Amino acid sequence: MSIDWSLLGPALTILGLLVLSAFFSGSETSLTATSRARMMQMEKDKNASAKRVNKLMDDGESLLGAILLGNNLVNIAASMIAGQLFAELFGVDSVAAAAIVMTLLVLIFAEVLPKTYALSNPERFALSVSQPILIVVSVFAPLVRIVQMVVRGVLRLFGANVEGPVLSAHDELRGAIALHHEEGSVVKNDRDMLGGVLDLAELIVDDIMVHRKSINMIDASKPATQIVAEALGSPHTRLPLYKGEAENIIGVLHARDLARALLESNGDPSSIDIAAIMREPWFVPETTDVLDQLNAFREKREHFALVVDEYGALMGMVTLEDILEEIVGTIEDEYDVSVEGIVAESNGVWCVDGVVPVRDLNRALDWDLPDEEAVTIAGLVIHEAQTIPERGQVFRFHGVRFEITERRRNQITQLRLCPSPD
Repeated sequence: MSIDWSLLGPALTILGLLVLSAFFSGSETSLTATSRARMMQMEKDKNASAKRVNKLMDDGESLLGAILLGNNLVNIAASMIAGQLFAELFGVDSVAAAAIVMTLLVLIFAEVLPKTYALSNPERFALSVSQPILIVVSVFAPLVRIVQMVVRGVLRLFGANVEGPVLSAHDELRGAIALHHEEGSVVKNDRDMLGGVLDLAELIVDDIMVHRKSINMIDASKPATQIVAEALGSPHTRLPLYKGEAENIIGVLHARDLARALLESNGDPSSIDIAAIMREPWFVPETTDVLDQLNAFREKREHFALVVDEYGALMGMVTLEDILEEIVGTIEDEYDVSVEGIVAESNGVWCVDGVVPVRDLNRALDWDLPDEEAVTIAGLVIHEAQTIPERGQVFRFHGVRFEITERRRNQITQLRLCPSPD
């Protein structure tokens, strides 16, 4: 049986086109699946291939258009040659068989196989194909621009918006952190800290401040001996001083200034001039962004500010520690008075103080209660119930059962919480 060498050329051409198709398919998958952050770091380390990958990813639309154009060209060409080859070998009626054979070959060797490998080694594949793909994108650039104009025009006819990213950079980071946490590569504490950093740009001082009811203040009209005793007995290093009414803050007494004054007075508190050592109070609006307040603390080298509303009324106070706790969680030192705001009663049932912030509860129990309309758990219940609940009332919303266990006057002081379908 003699071999018809004239058919070898078309067969090798088909093989070469299938290899090109596999190259385009694998390149598409690797360049879309590779880590942009990893490529940026490699570019900083002077990796030329990573620089080319970043250049390609900067214009994803042109990259995708060029790869799809090349892939379709080689697939169509391979199918046409295969049809002619089958017609010469088996007759005109074998065109359908040629289509079936080419579909299987393209699917297995030009699509599934290269894309599977590219998904398992995206960075290595992307680095290796960056140079030839960059050439392909440059060659096909004029035709790709025409295709882009046609595509955008058709999409606009149907009212589709094709400008700008759908998600912000913060949303993408949150999604990446959540994904890695579910996969087990990021532990809960790290996830909470990374999320806390992102949250700073979305919070205002009112969300994290200590309410005025919980501020330890000292009456400046008291004798110096009594003021010194109260200051030394307090767990805080900075104490607001008021005169007349509690909202009339006239200064802030710092423990370090007090210690220096005691040393200079040979330990005699009665001879200390409190007005001379107290510091000027710093007032900030309750609508100040937390990130801006953090920068203000750094610029002024201060750790303490009093929060006021639009009418100048005292609302609370915020410290540098309050902001840091939004990132790392509660910080307690040897002088802190530990107050248990969340206590486990049984498996899945929690006793929670009404003043516990919603964000702290979410972080502690890994829940997702909304904190846009209320800062504390008590505030969330009142907002959802649209009334001040009585003791013993039960509510279910956001997948949690809320039972009011204690109420003092118009304030919810304690609740019992457990997961429950709405």
